[in-house]
Amino acid sequence: MTKLLFIKASPLPDDVSRSMVVASAFLEKYKQENPGDVIERVDVYEQEIPLIDGAFLAAGNELREGKAFTDLDAAMQEQLKKFDALTQQFMDADRYVIVSPLWNLGIPPMLKAYFDTVVVAGKTFRYTANGPEALLKDKKALQIHGSGGVYSTGESDLETHGEPYINTILNFIGVETLPSVFVEGVDYDPTRKDEILNAAIEESVRRISLF
Repeated sequence: MTKLLFIKASPLPDDVSRSMVVASAFLEKYKQENPGDVIERVDVYEQEIPLIDGAFLAAGNELREGKAFTDLDAAMQEQLKKFDALTQQFMDADRYVIVSPLWNLGIPPMLKAYFDTVVVAGKTFRYTANGPEALLKDKKALQIHGSGGVYSTGESDLETHGEPYINTILNFIGVETLPSVFVEGVDYDPTRKDEILNAAIEESVRRISLF
């Protein structure tokens, strides 16, 4: 049974986020064409994503030094369980759709926190004498990326680290990335909003065949 993990990285409501408007239309068509697939949703601004902070790193060091998991602080045990559950959920999926906005030329902070639960040495990649090696196999991802301006073409594509970062981090752990769908330029020219959204929806639907 194929499992698709739908990852939303915008705090805006689905009907307000332009990238989510496109993604919702994509998902509806995907369900029609793949009725037997299991779809799970991760909303990084609605559910708790454990942060890698000083306490988290200290607990990891203690475990590596031989401390029993049950001897850790109860709150830290809960954080580690949530972290591991997110890692496993990602590993168990076959397909991914990442819906994200461009924020200040990068990605939203909670999406970065989520990827920190996904890129885990010994689980999704490993260190070798020849460098890091991806451990995930036969998995594909589609990114639906929104921005107010146009950054996917021209000189501006050298300025953004949002969409390229997501593809790079997924490739690093072995996930094949499909050509991204860009929902961009509405803030630059609001009169073209419907045109831009409809074109992006059509483009996203065409990606279904690539899965």
